[in-house]
Order: sequence, then C-alpha cells, then structure tokens
Amino acid sequence: MTTKKNKKDLENELVQLLGPRFLELLSNFERVELDQFEMEIGDLELWLHPGALIPSLSKSLVEPVGTKPTAILQEEFISPVETYPGSVKEVTLGATKKEGGSRGKPVIIGGSTSPAFTLFEGPPKYPPVIALDVFDMKFPLPKVLRENVQEVMDDPAEWAKMNVNKFGAEVVTVHLMSTDPLIADTPPAKAAKTVEEVLQSVDVPLIIGGCGDPKKDADVFVKITEVAEGERVLLNSVTLDMAEARTLETVARAAKDHNQLVLAFTGLDLNSAKELNRRLYAFLPPENIVMDLTTAALGYGLEYSFTIHERARLAALMGDSELQHPTVSGSTNAWAAREAWMQMDPKYGPKEFRGPVWEAVTALSLLLAGVDLFMMMHPAAVHAMKEAIQEMLTPGKAQSDRITDWINMRL
Repeated sequence: MTTKKNKKDLENELVQLLGPRFLELLSNFERVELDQFEMEIGDLELWLHPGALIPSLSKSLVEPVGTKPTAILQEEFISPVETYPGSVKEVTLGATKKEGGSRGKPVIIGGSTSPAFTLFEGPPKYPPVIALDVFDMKFPLPKVLRENVQEVMDDPAEWAKMNVNKFGAEVVTVHLMSTDPLIADTPPAKAAKTVEEVLQSVDVPLIIGGCGDPKKDADVFVKITEVAEGERVLLNSVTLDMAEARTLETVARAAKDHNQLVLAFTGLDLNSAKELNRRLYAFLPPENIVMDLTTAALGYGLEYSFTIHERARLAALMGDSELQHPTVSGSTNAWAAREAWMQMDPKYGPKEFRGPVWEAVTALSLLLAGVDLFMMMHPAAVHAMKEAIQEMLTPGKAQSDRITDWINMRL
C-alpha cells in the first residue's frame, strides 16, 4: 500500500539527491553562478570545515593576514589654489609733499585678490594697518586705558605724537567728540584748528572722526577738507542719515575738491553699504572710498560683524563692484563691553589683562575676515595685533610638536 508523499518529504528527497552533486561541483570550481534561482530559508546554519568541501576556499582561510601597519601613510597635500574674477581697490591714505600733502609717507590699504591669509594663493599686496585713537577732549576712560595716556589727554597733538613715537601708530585717528551739539558743540573752525595742530605734530596719515550728528558733521568735515588741503585724510564717517539730511552731497563734493577720502559707515547690512556706495559714486572716485561695516565687540555680536565682513570680502572677490572697497574696524568698540573693564570674579582674571585681551580678540577675529585697517587704543592690544599679523604673514614657522599646547595652557 502506497501513501501520497507530502511536499516536505519530496523536498528532503530532492536535497538528498542533489546535495552530493552540488558539493562535488563546489569542490571543482571556485565560483558557481545560478540563474533564476530562488531559495526560501528558515533557520540556516553553515559549518565550513577547511579542506572538507572547498579546498580552494579553505586555503585562503588559513593564509595569514597582512602585517599590521606601524605608521600613517604619507601623502602630499596640494593646496587648492583658486583664482577670483574680482579684487579690492587700493586706497592711499595720506600724501607726501610731492603729492600735495605733508605726510612722511602714505599708507596703502586694500588690493586683495584672495580671501584673508590664504597665502598659498598669494600673499596680500599690502599688510593690515593699525591706527591709534586720539580724542579732542578729556573724558572718562577705564583706568587700564587712561594710565597709558594720562599726561597727554588735554592735548590732542601731544597725544598723537605719543601714539606714533611710543606706541608705533601707522595712522592716527582724531575723534572730534567736542563737536557734538549735546556735549560742547565746538564750532567747525575750532575743530579744524585741532586737526591742523595734529597734522603739524605728526607726519602719519590721519583719520578724522565726527560726532555722529549728520548736520554738524557735514559742517565740520567741509571745514576740515579746506584746512587739510591735499592731505588725503579719511573723514569718519559719512552715512545714509546724511543723505536723508541732504548733507551727503556737500561732504562728498568737498572731499573730492580738496583730495580727501571718506569712510562710508553702515550698520551690519550689505544692502545699505551698497546703497551708500552708489550714492557716493556720483561725486567721488571709488579709490577715495573706504567701508566701515560696523564692529560689534566680543560677546556683543562679534559673530555678526565677522559674517558681514567675510561676506563683503567674498562678494568683492566674486566681482561685486559695489563692495570692492577696503574695510575698517573700530576695534576700540571692545571697550564698550563691561567685561573689558569692570571688576569681576577672580576666575575671569585681572581687568588690567582682560581689557587688552578683549580688544585684541575683537580685532584678531575681524583680521581673519579680511579687514584692512584697525582703529585701536590699548598699546598691549596693538602689540599683540602686530605680532599676530607678522606671524601670519610668515608661513613655515609652526612647531608641529607644540601645535596642541594651547589645550592645557594656563594664563
């Protein structure tokens, strides 16, 4: 009596029938290709005994692996050199006697053809420049700043001379704070006299700062352009507020007529910077315009300043002609941060050290974004900036065995 075999029994007989043949094929060939093959597997266990079924496979299993590497592979790094369709315009501050002024030598800023300190693409045509601040009136300063200039705070001309002779200023910034209608409302003629005295005391280029009032600054700047005829001083600053007050054209025309420069100031907005520059092009050549995109201090928006300066520089290199101007950083703004000068918990360090570091870090950050000219105040911060610029312009001096020392450094 025969019984009908179920599917499971048939599958087992098929495996017993084909199994030996399949193993024989595997022992003779290194690879078997199956066409239109399907397999349903539940629990699958594979036990491979070297030499038992597949001699060629067992041989490869027993071969020793390669020797463990003992060193990192050496590979040459080739810097990806890029070229850019645009460049930053060169602006000359100051003029010698031969050029119509009285400065010892001019200072040139700008001229960049690549992002900041990408030395493999070419060194900067002109290194960044540092200007030191002078004020035309005595006013409260943090002690750590005041102690360096205490004896000259009543005399802007002597203050400027100290900045040049003692602290190595390449440019001097004269802030005419007293012209502010809300402070002393000094008349334009008197402010111009102060500038004239500073011009006679030092032979470096000057930046002349106003009080921020669009109408008063216009009157003061016009007078200064006449007194400083041909000196190529940088008027700090012209703004869109002047355009609204209908004084921008007056200042721009006076600057052109007397061979002066203007600093176009806007507040962290590239569209505003472009608009202001477009208005100035109607009266001034682009080579007489410098941009101030605003410097926010460390801890008070420095990241915004860095981003706006970096974007402006990259846009200039990519061909945006309205942003192809050198930039200025008012790094002295770092002293507006209370952490730079106030007494704090000892863990933050002494304020005598903390303040200069606050100013230096603010300036150093924007140095990496491509700023060309820095207005600073504390001699120690200026010294740190000059050393940093020199080091960054001199490649190949890094000591690889000390490159991570900063991780556990204690100040």
